[in-house]
Amino acid sequence: MNRRTFFPTAAALAEVAAQQLSARAGVERRTRHVILFTSDGVRWQDLFTGIDAKLMDAKTAGMADAKDLRDQLWRPTSEERREALMPFFWKTLIPQGILLGNVAKGSSVQVTNRYRVSYPGYSEILTGRAQDDVIKGNDNVRNPTPSFLQFLKQKQKLRSEEVAVFASWDNFRYSAESVPGDLFINAGYQRSDLPKNSTRVTELNKLQFDARFIENSSRHDAFTFGLAMEYLDKERPEHMFISFDETDDWSHDRRYDRVLTSLQFFDRALERLWTYLQGSSKYRGITTLVLTTDHGRGSTLEDFSSHGPDVPGDEQIWAAVIGPDTPPTGEATNTAQCYQRDVAPTILDLLGFNYREYDGVKGQPLPGATRSGTA
Repeated sequence: MNRRTFFPTAAALAEVAAQQLSARAGVERRTRHVILFTSDGVRWQDLFTGIDAKLMDAKTAGMADAKDLRDQLWRPTSEERREALMPFFWKTLIPQGILLGNVAKGSSVQVTNRYRVSYPGYSEILTGRAQDDVIKGNDNVRNPTPSFLQFLKQKQKLRSEEVAVFASWDNFRYSAESVPGDLFINAGYQRSDLPKNSTRVTELNKLQFDARFIENSSRHDAFTFGLAMEYLDKERPEHMFISFDETDDWSHDRRYDRVLTSLQFFDRALERLWTYLQGSSKYRGITTLVLTTDHGRGSTLEDFSSHGPDVPGDEQIWAAVIGPDTPPTGEATNTAQCYQRDVAPTILDLLGFNYREYDGVKGQPLPGATRSGTA
């Protein structure tokens, strides 16, 4: 179960602007760019409460030699523990947006696909629907449905290179697009050919093959993030999807210590990304960041490493939205039931499109993600 110089004509620009204006139906949005960022199989328990008391001393969870990590992360309260684990996420990022999914505080986000493994989850995120009749597991089969990224590419008349996917798991070469080559995708052990003439990309292209991860379908998240940031800085895409994988693979390996350090890296990556966006003349003030995960996992020492149809509670996930159109709610409490399929409609709505035009979509925008309701 472990785990991938164009100048538009004035007429084309005018047409896209007109389409967007019409789609907004009177709801003005400031968001012009979206970055979706996922980390695989991140439990809501770890995100909202920090290091888990049930796991932190367990030899069978890889914590036998983790005294320094326990000392670093343990605090008396869950709020202190989660800030110790992911300080940028909790102290800086979430106060500027909204975070849903703390079941203990009456906020629930759930997957709707029956399988509760990665490909069905990512497909639900990317298409706004479960596809249980087609996507039944993690096999590399082509997604039959155009993703919301393809919808945006078509609506905004973008080049493939202007909608980019960087993922640690190679399955995204199949899950992120229904037509091969429709998007720019770099996933798994794959060299990136953009930006050209970049010393940094050349180095990362080589190192990812020299520093192998647990199995052959997923590379280390550091290489994914390094390639993604170089692409963002040099190619300046309109929209981007970044997907990390180590939080899931280390969980399957029953290495809770590595799960925690992977979450720490996720936090540092978010800090670097957000700092870059705020310092960029292209992205500052008009970019929304959407964060989520593909599935939950078990809540006990026995099943924290697992997920799937027979694991209780692994349908519970979480989602965060931070950007110019999202009120600074912070951690949401006592919310209506939300779903994984709501992520794609939320993104389309934030960009000013009528999400109902996305054929077959089942979800709806997440409550509280936009200042003025849905379009």
